[in-house]
Amino acid sequence: MANFVLQVPITLRSFTVSASSNSNGAPPGGSGSGCGGGGGPVLLELPLDKIRRPLMRTRANDQKKVEELMDSIAEIGLQVPIDVLEVDGVYYGFSGCHRYEAHQRLGLPTIRCKIRRGTKETLRHHLR
Repeated sequence: MANFVLQVPITLRSFTVSASSNSNGAPPGGSGSGCGGGGGPVLLELPLDKIRRPLMRTRANDQKKVEELMDSIAEIGLQVPIDVLEVDGVYYGFSGCHRYEAHQRLGLPTIRCKIRRGTKETLRHHLR
């Protein structure tokens, strides 16, 4: 079993954390810079209200797709986590719009996320 240190801002200390690794014990996502000291992305359940969605108002979701996802999530759970960028303890979601809305509409408090740590420059690049 792999050991790792998870640093969580004080405002998020009351949510459930789950992490996963490949069957060979390697961290998810292989090598590269990310959360957990350079071991790649980390999978966590984050509260929906802790994820900022800066592009949410600029895009319209396909409501049929959202409803299909709601049915699937209610039946078998979320199969693919959304990608989240963590910059200075703040979480930003730029993808997974349909999955995020499906969770909101189902009234689910958290969503499984693949979190990568980034810099303010990385964030500015995503906001262009």
